[in-house]
Amino acid sequence: MLFAPALRTHRAFDRSFERFLADSVFQPVAQAAKVEQNGEAWTLSLDVPGVAREQLAIDVDGTVLSVKTVEGAPRQYKAAYEFPADIDTDATSAKLENGVLTLTVGKKKPVVTARQIAVQ
Repeated sequence: MLFAPALRTHRAFDRSFERFLADSVFQPVAQAAKVEQNGEAWTLSLDVPGVAREQLAIDVDGTVLSVKTVEGAPRQYKAAYEFPADIDTDATSAKLENGVLTLTVGKKKPVVTARQIAVQ
């Protein structure tokens, strides 16, 4: 018994399903980040074992912080995190210790533009 016509009609679905499985099951899954916050900063902890600090690139654009490994790193990592407020790049720091990347992401202080006008 030959089921060739049925396979042709579901070929697009089969490819989509294979891509889904390849992306979610068979590839290494990015580790979840541990996030804590206080009044001045967020603290983000990521597991990146086997990666040296020279192999990491961290970029900030407004409210988005992205972390990725450079080409040639033994382990590939790429993730972006969006925060609810703008990031203060001057108050942001990164520390890699024992395969754990700890990012202290400073919260940008809101600029107060309100002022009182004296009546004459």
